[in-house]
Amino acid sequence: MKPTQAAAFDSPIALFRALRPLWSAETASPPDGWTPDNPARNHCSVTALIVQDHFGGEIMTTATVGGTHFYNMINGTRWDLTISQFAEPIPFEDRPASREQAMRDTSPEKFCKISERLRAVLEATPT
Repeated sequence: MKPTQAAAFDSPIALFRALRPLWSAETASPPDGWTPDNPARNHCSVTALIVQDHFGGEIMTTATVGGTHFYNMINGTRWDLTISQFAEPIPFEDRPASREQAMRDTSPEKFCKISERLRAVLEATPT
């Protein structure tokens, strides 16, 4: 997939810094278990979709104790912007996943909500 908004952020780290304060219970999948102390919790699928929108690459999955975890592979580098949700190291199986699989783990409404929040941050940021 071709990056659609790569110019907005110079790296996945910059995107992470913008996304972290935008995560909330209403954008988490599922919302239970989300807390301000662990903002990445239950945001892996929606975040993997947004990362792909900005930087291209592949969406990947791995099995964890809590279920399927989504992250990204960009130019051969693994990027997991929500890894901080885990208290222990997780295995990375690097299984390719589709956007449809990631979207099924979240919802179009949650994806749109966090995308709109991110767009508002970008519009408010001087260039």
